[in-house]
Amino acid sequence: MNDRIYLDHAATSPIFPEVLETMTRVYRECWGNPASIHGTGREAQKACESARRTLAALIGAEPKDVFFTSGGSESDNHAIKGCALANRDRGNHIITTFIEHHAVLRACGYLEKLGFDVTYLPVDREGFVRPEDVEKAITDRTILVSVMMANNEIGTLEPIRRIAEISHRHGAIFHTDAVQAAGILPVSVADTGADLISLSAHKFHGPRGVGALYIRQGTRVDSLIHGGDQQRRRRAGTENVAAAAGMAQALALCTERMEEDRRRITALRDRLIDGILSHIPEARLNGPRFQRLPGNCHFSFPGIAGEALLLRLDLAGIAASGGSACTSGSVEPSHVLMAIGQTEREAASGIRLTVGRDNTESEIDETVETLASLTADMRQRGG
Repeated sequence: MNDRIYLDHAATSPIFPEVLETMTRVYRECWGNPASIHGTGREAQKACESARRTLAALIGAEPKDVFFTSGGSESDNHAIKGCALANRDRGNHIITTFIEHHAVLRACGYLEKLGFDVTYLPVDREGFVRPEDVEKAITDRTILVSVMMANNEIGTLEPIRRIAEISHRHGAIFHTDAVQAAGILPVSVADTGADLISLSAHKFHGPRGVGALYIRQGTRVDSLIHGGDQQRRRRAGTENVAAAAGMAQALALCTERMEEDRRRITALRDRLIDGILSHIPEARLNGPRFQRLPGNCHFSFPGIAGEALLLRLDLAGIAASGGSACTSGSVEPSHVLMAIGQTEREAASGIRLTVGRDNTESEIDETVETLASLTADMRQRGG
């Protein structure tokens, strides 16, 4: 880490030094193709399967039900498209929400072009999905329900266990995007009740470009990538062995430190929220006050352009974002903020500050002071 204040952990998190060391060792010692039958290939296969077993154990799954992908977006696409296409003989209706990650929303939009019907459920002003709305939306043609575990922009923690139970009661498959939750909150097959779970390593101090999809045994899901017979023919392509090893170790380290990190990060989050609300009275917190991700703070500053504020924060040495990193550069207002009832003008004033395990109280206090100074100056200049 450099001397900048990094408050964009929801976009990506710095890789653990131990993980980088492990990946370097695997690249050096297990460089063979894991599909090869000779000794060099078997060493790579052994390292890959060890990573799969570790990852599976951490989420309470069987190793054969965990599949490595290129990241959260691929995992979401595989879950949504694969499930829909494999179960088309049972129905053509999918239920999701207006606040999902674009990997889910655009996968659903693609399926609509293929003749699937998609219901996009509304949320309340804090971003919560009502389980009753899920139940009302289910029909005898519903094959899949997809609701994220935690919102990537405003941090809302959704009641996914109840939604999973409702889905199963009506014979629907349930998928949850747990990308933002994993590593800081427990994510387990038993607790979520999910049939499909998406994960991404770089959100919990692992490498970029690797993720995983859990598929409950017996769940019908077509392959997304066709080719070789790797990963039980679920996902073709030579496995990135070093990245898989890094992902498994990163989640293991986060799990070991989870209780301590969660308490500390939550305290820093609350310090940041309280500081902004007390020093900038016009600031508005987006999402619930407490039932949110431990490190997530999302504010709107009415009358101030969020993009301009982010640029000035960057010049002041503070890294933050406007929301999902996947929509960086988009001129469209946040679909999440619009879904919780904000106008386009209000949504354009939003910024996301996400705390990580390396942040300090002094960094939080400096951020509050800087934000108060910048917003006051911008108001004097007309936003």
